[in-house]
Amino acid sequence: MQRWLLLLMGTAAAIPSFSAVGDADRGRQVFESQKCSMCHSVAGLGGKTAPDLALRRTRGNSPADLSAAMWNHAPQMWAAMDRAGVARPKLDTEQAADLFAWFQAGRYFEKGGDAARGRRALEAKGCSGCHPVTGQSKSGAAPLDHWESMSDPIELARQMWNHAPAIQAAVAAKGGKAPELTAAEMNDISAYVSSLPNAKKQQPQFSPGPAETGEALIEAKGCNSCHKGAAALPGKTSYTASAEVAAAMWNHAAQMKHEGQLRPEEMRRIVGYLWSRQFENESGDAARGKQLFASKGCAGCHGSSAPYLGHGEEFSSYGMVAVLWSHGPQMLSQMRAKKVAWPQLAGGEISDLIAFFKASR
Repeated sequence: MQRWLLLLMGTAAAIPSFSAVGDADRGRQVFESQKCSMCHSVAGLGGKTAPDLALRRTRGNSPADLSAAMWNHAPQMWAAMDRAGVARPKLDTEQAADLFAWFQAGRYFEKGGDAARGRRALEAKGCSGCHPVTGQSKSGAAPLDHWESMSDPIELARQMWNHAPAIQAAVAAKGGKAPELTAAEMNDISAYVSSLPNAKKQQPQFSPGPAETGEALIEAKGCNSCHKGAAALPGKTSYTASAEVAAAMWNHAAQMKHEGQLRPEEMRRIVGYLWSRQFENESGDAARGKQLFASKGCAGCHGSSAPYLGHGEEFSSYGMVAVLWSHGPQMLSQMRAKKVAWPQLAGGEISDLIAFFKASR
């Protein structure tokens, strides 16, 4: 896995806080193997005695927010696990990154579309002229109730990418222009197509491929020949809903060079890289982190210098999660012996503390 280590000279500058990436499928496996699913669920799948961990629009959803949430609730979680006789898991940095990817994937289907608006959008955009609701069309276009990719935004993006040249040619032959779609319109269209009587009912899924192999594939496909400089991938776009992935691919298809068809695993790898990298720009301020280190009482045990994140864990939000589960119970025991309260931290404060740790190396 590719990583960047940043050397810091001052403490006041705002700096990138981490560079790790995660994989949702591996995260699901960690979630199950570490017995998290005994109490917690993700997007409704799993235990019901503890909160659903699928990240929501209504609360923070960065790696630092995840780290802060785990930190703040750790004493209660450890107590509940002790009462239930469940062994406390130990996580490394990559497992923490994978868990975040799994939690984040759970929120991709949080906001459902409107089927009635979706039907109107298909008509207004001219899609219904070629795609009938059911049965065969004169153009040979697939009927709407045969669109099986509605439950999988990555497969939908692949289908739209692969068919974009043919669709654009067909529209151009009629003297028209391929319509653009917003994420909201894509969401509504998905809701409408999924509601059709003959549509195949499938569980929504979002499973990006390994980010590190996606980066190599983007290079091999020649994407970087155009995407360079200010246009270099992954760019500054943040995909916070499933429909945004497919809408972005569709709207940009006319400007992009089509170098052949993309296979399912290739699209998953590309999306995995672009999706994971959108979180690497999280930043913190080392000067504020230094102040927090003192005000939160960390210096009472660690002294004035930043602690070393042991066992090879990196200075990142994911590293903080790993250290919390490896050494947190010992820290809590020592703090209770000294009658020191467990400090509460916000996501931004986690980023600032990490910036301070990096600057103090």
